[in-house]
Amino acid sequence: MEEKQTPLQAAIKPGLTMGLAALAVTYVAYFIDSSLLASMWMLLIALVIFFGLLIYFGKEYRTELGGFMSFGVAFNFCFIAMLISGVVSLIGQILLFHVIDPSLAGVLADITFNKSLEMMASFGQNPDTLPPDALNEIRKSTADSFTIGGQLKSFGFGLIIYAIIALILAAILKKRDKSLDY
Repeated sequence: MEEKQTPLQAAIKPGLTMGLAALAVTYVAYFIDSSLLASMWMLLIALVIFFGLLIYFGKEYRTELGGFMSFGVAFNFCFIAMLISGVVSLIGQILLFHVIDPSLAGVLADITFNKSLEMMASFGQNPDTLPPDALNEIRKSTADSFTIGGQLKSFGFGLIIYAIIALILAAILKKRDKSLDY
């Protein structure tokens, strides 16, 4: 009889695939126009690819398990796959921002800062009325998010988002064997 993979074993290949796909999208956007990396469209495209791949791999794993998967198994599979994907993406982004193009972090920080000011203005807050210290703090925190420490901190907060997404996807992917009901 063939042994079934645990969620950890099953999540390694999908996690690596999703992480490499995310890196491919990031690097292609960087080579086309680095300002795309600060675009909402880029984020949306990455999320669609991410969710699509995770659902695809989750259904594939469920089929491997015999067509049924509990919520807990689905959650573990999704969370571990996202964790592996996140680590691969983090390593690739650290390489991009600190080895391949160290000036990119400053460019993206400026773009992100300006977009933040535009968003404030769209909500009725005139950025010119903010004290210079507040603007400097916003600029500093934006720039800090591209440092290695900032990227690690973002990844730590991302784990919470991964858990929430894993809960949602586990609810979608779970399938109970109703023939076992009494």
